[in-house]
Amino acid sequence: MKTKHYLTLEDAEFLLTRAHQFAVDKEFNVSIAVVDDTGSLMAMKRMDGASPMTAGLSIEKARCSAASRRPSGMFEELVRDGQLGFLTVNSVSGMLEGGEPILYKEQLVGAVGVSGVKSEQDAEIARHAIQVFLALAD
Repeated sequence: MKTKHYLTLEDAEFLLTRAHQFAVDKEFNVSIAVVDDTGSLMAMKRMDGASPMTAGLSIEKARCSAASRRPSGMFEELVRDGQLGFLTVNSVSGMLEGGEPILYKEQLVGAVGVSGVKSEQDAEIARHAIQVFLALAD
C-alpha cells in the first residue's frame, strides 16, 4: 500500500496568501485559484481591480494543470506550434500559461492558477507560491 500526500485547506490558504502577497508586491491585480489533485477548487481570491473574467480563468488554468500534471502554458505552446487538435478537447479548458502543478515527492497534490496580467507573470506568481510552499513542506 502506498502513502498519498494531499493538500489541506491550511495548505491551500498558505499558497493563496503567498501568491497574493507576491502579486501585491509586484502591483498586479489578479485572480488566484488553488485546486487539489482532482482539480476540485479549494481556495480562490479575486483581488480588487482584477477583471471578473480572471476569476474563472484562474480556476480553469489550475484545473488544466492538475489534470495534466504539467504547466498549463505547455498546451498554449503546442497550439501556437500548430497542434490545433487540443482546441477540440471539450474536457480540458484553461490551456493558457498561468497554471502550475504542485508536485510533492513526485506526487501531484494540486495546482495553482493565476490570471490577470501577462501570461508569463501569471505563471511567475503561481511558481513563486509553490516554491515557498515546497521549501517549507520538508
